[in-house]
Amino acid sequence: MIDAMNRFPLDAESGHGLSLATVDVAPRTSASRMVADALRAAIVDGRLPPGAPLRQDAVARHFSVSAIPVREALRQLESEGWAKVEMHKGATVAPLSAAEAREIYEIRAALESLALTLAIPNHTEDTLREVQASYEAAELETDPALYVARNEAFHMGLYAPAGRPQLIEMIGTLHRRGERYLRVKFGLPEHKRVSDDEHGQLMRLVRRKDIAAAQKLIADHLLGTGELLYRLLSEPAAAPGTTARKRGKPSMPEAGMLAQKKRTGRNNG
Repeated sequence: MIDAMNRFPLDAESGHGLSLATVDVAPRTSASRMVADALRAAIVDGRLPPGAPLRQDAVARHFSVSAIPVREALRQLESEGWAKVEMHKGATVAPLSAAEAREIYEIRAALESLALTLAIPNHTEDTLREVQASYEAAELETDPALYVARNEAFHMGLYAPAGRPQLIEMIGTLHRRGERYLRVKFGLPEHKRVSDDEHGQLMRLVRRKDIAAAQKLIADHLLGTGELLYRLLSEPAAAPGTTARKRGKPSMPEAGMLAQKKRTGRNNG
């Protein structure tokens, strides 16, 4: 009989929770990649909350794989900030950090402004058509895990023509580190709507090849998201597992203040 300590949180779900068959990955993807993708999806949609145990044997049993791909997957998740591994305690889902969320978006703002500046002159009707499709898919998406993927596809499609592979790789790494923070905003529909509107504005500026305006909008868009997440995650009522600086910050503004901020375009992303 499986001891309670060896159970995996997803085991309690009907149908044994998430299976590798439900993960949207390329056919030849390795087992470790599939396990990592499945765990990320479960973290994003909240089935694996901050602090949830990720015991190697339990995860392997849940996904019907050996210990080796699970070990590799957990190592990958740790490097991306999704998991926390402690000696003699094993792996757990990493806590959410207000400071980390803000910093990720500050760095993204700098890098993505540069990437967009380099990419705009090289966009064609074909590349813009692909980006437009990604934008529309993200706008209509209601599943948190799929929204994260579609949002990334939109942003990366905007920057792909930049012709700077190392820059694109760094941006992709930051997207993966920040994916789980998007779920916080996804739970607040008004912020997603503002974000979708700004994505639409960005598309129009890129089509017009208005580099200066597009660069400013993407920077404001990302910095605003970072500040929004910082405020949300700094709240005493933030999700369990949240870590925030305890500096006597004021409580989060009420709905009226949020609406005012939203109109400035600085509380979305």
